[in-house]
Amino acid sequence: MKKLIAVAALSLLPFSNAMADQDIGCGLGSMLFAGQQGKGVKVLGATTNGTSGNQTFGITFGTLGCDGTGTVTSSEKIALFIDGNMEQLARDMSKGEGETLATLAEAWGVADQDKAAFNALAQAQFSSVFTSENVTSQTVLENLNTVLASNAQLASYTLS
Repeated sequence: MKKLIAVAALSLLPFSNAMADQDIGCGLGSMLFAGQQGKGVKVLGATTNGTSGNQTFGITFGTLGCDGTGTVTSSEKIALFIDGNMEQLARDMSKGEGETLATLAEAWGVADQDKAAFNALAQAQFSSVFTSENVTSQTVLENLNTVLASNAQLASYTLS
């Protein structure tokens, strides 16, 4: 069954740029559940999008309905990215580097010259951002936004 799903998903890769779901973003989940309706399907799609880094892979390589060149225009979209990548983001933030943290900085709109400071601050304030094992993506977003607001160099990136 897993092989069948993988083959089906891979066969859709050439057509994947038009398949991202506005609510759950891009990734394998958006492709597998395309055309289906309901909260349950949306939750399954969002969960699948964040599994095994497939959403990050899609954003990086422009596959799975992802376009890494777009601009995130709202905190909700950043929260969706965080939600789909919580485990990987926590790992990257604890190290102060990594693909998921780099993608978050890009999505957040952090300029190239400030990305090293963003990464260092995320690492230094990890326990202020990820306050518990059960922290929600919205809380991570709010905590990171608060941390950025309190940093003189990065305060201009505070989301309104």
